[in-house]
This record gives sequence, C-alpha cells and structure tokens, in this order.
Amino acid sequence: MKVLLVSSSARGHAIAEALSRSHHNPQLICLSPNKNPGLLALAHRHEAMDIMNFDAVLKIAKEEQPEFAVIGPDDPIAGGLADLLEEQGIPCIAPRKSLARIESSKAFARELMQKYGIHSYPKFMAYQRADGKSMDRFIRGDFGGEFVVKYDALKGGKGVKVSGEHIHSVEEGIRYAEECIAECGKVVIEEKLIGVEFSLMSFASGTEVADMPAVQDHKRAYEGDTGPNTGGMGTYSCPDHSLPFLTPSDLDEAKKINRQIAAALLKECGHPYRGILYGGFIAVRDGVRVIEYNARFGDPEALNVLPILASDFVELCQSMIDGTFNPHFVRFAHQATVCKYITPKSYPDAKSEKGHEVIFPKCTKTGRIYYGDIAQDPSGKLLLGGSRSSGIVGIGSSLEEAEEIAQKMCSAVKGPVRFRKDIGTEELVQQRIDMMKKLRG
Repeated sequence: MKVLLVSSSARGHAIAEALSRSHHNPQLICLSPNKNPGLLALAHRHEAMDIMNFDAVLKIAKEEQPEFAVIGPDDPIAGGLADLLEEQGIPCIAPRKSLARIESSKAFARELMQKYGIHSYPKFMAYQRADGKSMDRFIRGDFGGEFVVKYDALKGGKGVKVSGEHIHSVEEGIRYAEECIAECGKVVIEEKLIGVEFSLMSFASGTEVADMPAVQDHKRAYEGDTGPNTGGMGTYSCPDHSLPFLTPSDLDEAKKINRQIAAALLKECGHPYRGILYGGFIAVRDGVRVIEYNARFGDPEALNVLPILASDFVELCQSMIDGTFNPHFVRFAHQATVCKYITPKSYPDAKSEKGHEVIFPKCTKTGRIYYGDIAQDPSGKLLLGGSRSSGIVGIGSSLEEAEEIAQKMCSAVKGPVRFRKDIGTEELVQQRIDMMKKLRG
C-alpha cells in the first residue's frame, strides 16, 4: 500500500508517524517544502518541493498511484488540491475546495452557522465594500468598542486583529477592515468574546463524526502569555480527554457544534465532508462559542492527539473514504500530553539563528520529537530554519508527569533556541480555572 502525504511543519511528521504505525505498513510518499528529517526517516520516497505547485504534485501522484492521500496544511486544501487528486482517482483525507471554505472564508463560516441555526457564534457583520459609517455604527452600537476584525481569507494566522491587543481605537479598526477589503474583497467584524479558548478536532466522514481529546493551545511568544501571537508555542491535553477549566456540558456543546457543522456543510455544498474538522472554541460566561473553524489538523494540536491514537490510522482513513466510518472505531489512550515548541531564540521576529546547528536528545516511548522547520545537511547535522523548529511532546499518566518529561527533553536541546517553560504547568492551568470561576461567578 502507498499513501501520499502532502505536508509542512511538525504536524506532517506526526501524521507520517501515525500512518507508519499501521499494521498495513504503508509506503509513504512524502512531499514537503523542506527535507524534513522526520519524514526522511519514515518515507519510501520524499520530495522537497513547492507543495502549492499542483502540477508537480499531480505528476508524482500519477507516478506512484497511492491508495489515498492525506493533505496536512491549509493552503493546498483551500486551493483545491483534494479536488484535483480525486479527479485522478486518488481519494483524499481532506475536504474539497467548496467545503474547505469553512476555514478559508470567515464570512462563509459565520453565514453557514447563521443559515442553519447553529447559534453559537458572536454577533458579526460581513462587508464587501468600505463603508466606514456603517462599520462605526455597528461597532459602537453592539460592542461598545470591543471588537475583532477578521481578514476573509487565509493569511498564515495573522489576519485577525483584536481591539485592546492589536487595535487601539474604532478608527484604527475600520482602517484595517478597509485594508482587508482592498486585499481580499471581504472582511468580518464581530463581537470580542471573553473567556478561555480550546480546540476540539474531529474525524469527519459526511455526518459521522468522532472526536479527539480536547487541547489547549498557547499562541503568545513568551511565558506568562505575553508577546506577539505565533503559530503556537505549545499545547496540552489531559487523560480524561477534557480540560480542567471545562465543564462536561461545555465539552458536550462543542461536540454537538462539530456535528451540526458537518451536517450543514453537506446540505450547503452537496458533498460529504471527509477529513479533519477542527473547531476553535471559547468557553464564555454562559456556555461555548465558535471562534473559527479549520479544515485540517491543528499544529501543535496534532502533536498531542496523534501519538496517543490507539486505532489504526490507515484503517480510519480507509473507512472515511469508503463510507464505512464508525465513530466507535476511534480510540485514544487515556494519557496526558504536553507539547513545547523549540524555536530559534529570536522567533517570531529576527531570523539570525537560521543555519545554526541544533542537537536534540534521543526520543523515548514517552518523549517524542516532531521536526518542523529544520534542515539536514549531507553530514547529518540538523540546522535551524527561521520558524518553529520542533515540537517536543511528553506523554504521561498525569498532566504533571507529561509536563516534566517535555520540560526535561526541551532543556537538553543544544543550540541558539528557546521554548516556553510554563506550558502545561499547574500554575498556568490554574489561571484558566480561576478565570472561568470568576467569569461564571
């Protein structure tokens, strides 16, 4: 069996490892922007290439004739790579372009929820022309100046600006909204939600949905949740597959919303959603709201859930493709995970460490390393890129144990790098618990 994996970042390494654990022992054909050391060790064939060059991807797919393809990153999914591969008879674990709008268009996602009565979204307005007066009236009338402006297309996680953090006046927010319209033709302005964020990813095949453990991400660059937003500095999950600040009803509500979204997409687009449906949620004073949806595994979230996936990942993919998918097939070990990302010291700003050698400790059964923006020279040395270098994951019977494993491994990395020491610690988790108690009285 051959499986085509189109990937980037450490998420691709985690997907490849999960596929390689299958008893089918698939030959992995891996395509990624760099010679990823993790993929090189697992792949039957690895090509470092521009994964947005769809002609080149299709050429390799025709040569190899894989049984199916897994597409990891958002850009090729939004660009319609799944449509093109399926036209060649290669089914994909990734949604078609029309369905992927749940991620690639913030307006589509909000309007879909509105149309199908999924009432778990903030107040919003979508604009296709720069109407400053209407925007001003909407913001001041509904939110009292507390608002969020969202670029209506993919922008590498940098398209959202929040009042009080990135925007410091209504006028500044309107100017950014006008820039968004000029660039991509549409913008969403919505209510700023107050609460604690979490991720819930699900395997989806039409209206059949199976949930993964809930995960909390940490976007801020520095300890104490300070500094600019990044692609994600780390994540944690718990043995009970919930999170300490969530009530059972919070998690049930998020699971229900994922199912409602899958059903709404089928009705709206006429095709079943097949792949990973990733809800970005926030627990607020009176329940749960949707911040955004993604059409693929999260990064770092994939690094938490895939190592503890107890089901055969290849067989799950096959069942999603042939329509026999049953949520009862999906099993995860009841273990905690903590992921801490190793990055260049100057990340996310300067890239002065690029090309410097980095040395990692050895992986263990409970301590995993997933390579991201890392290059390997002919002698086998690992060299830093300019972005997130590797996700180090500790796995334990408790959150405390998992955090200690991740912390010990991260501390052993040698090179001009850094990581957030506070992710997964009791102190940081308690802050979330205290915030929710205060918010809900």
